[in-house]
Amino acid sequence: MKILLPAFFLTISVAASAQPVVPAIPARAQTQIDHLFDYIARSSCQFNRNGSWHDMASAKAHVDTKYQYLKERGQIDSAESFIDNAATKSSFSGKDYLVQCPGANAVDSGSWLKAELARFRQG
Repeated sequence: MKILLPAFFLTISVAASAQPVVPAIPARAQTQIDHLFDYIARSSCQFNRNGSWHDMASAKAHVDTKYQYLKERGQIDSAESFIDNAATKSSFSGKDYLVQCPGANAVDSGSWLKAELARFRQG
């Protein structure tokens, strides 16, 4: 009995400290998110966050950091939630991200990514 009691309490403490299981992102959504990351990386545009312009490699790295954080917390379950939660505005300032492509006016990144997502889904 003395041996079983410590094992029982160890099992209870491990179970109590376990993190909840985060559901996997559906495969179709993950394919679309991967495409959007590739689209960002291959773009010749510039990315504005909090008033500073950055190249798209920096944009991809920044959005990926936010994506990983949100994914681990179960806050990404579709390409739309990826765009809305990780790629649209600054969590720090609340300001929209902007994208400016050569020869075009700056647009908000949410619209830019949603247009590409629609094009990608059409095939």
